[in-house]
Amino acid sequence: MEITMDLVRQLEKLSMLELSEGEREDARSYLRDVLAQIDIIGEADTQGVEPLTHVFPTANVTREDVVVPSPEPSVILANAPHRKGTCFRVPKTVE
Repeated sequence: MEITMDLVRQLEKLSMLELSEGEREDARSYLRDVLAQIDIIGEADTQGVEPLTHVFPTANVTREDVVVPSPEPSVILANAPHRKGTCFRVPKTVE
């Protein structure tokens, strides 16, 4: 992919930046260098290498669902700053 000044201006517009001509040329040079590095990585022989989604082995760390009885309303409301009966009392949000 060739990095043209039109592409740099388009990226400038998309990122809502205002660059000077010197900054545009610096960005163009930097993007060319980045793509050159990616091309070098692309030359690596990956035949027979499994794609990775994560560097370290991962496993699902969630616990099994266990049915337990609900706590009493008095326990749930113990730290509520305001309550009305067995419910939390909150400010009115809709007129």
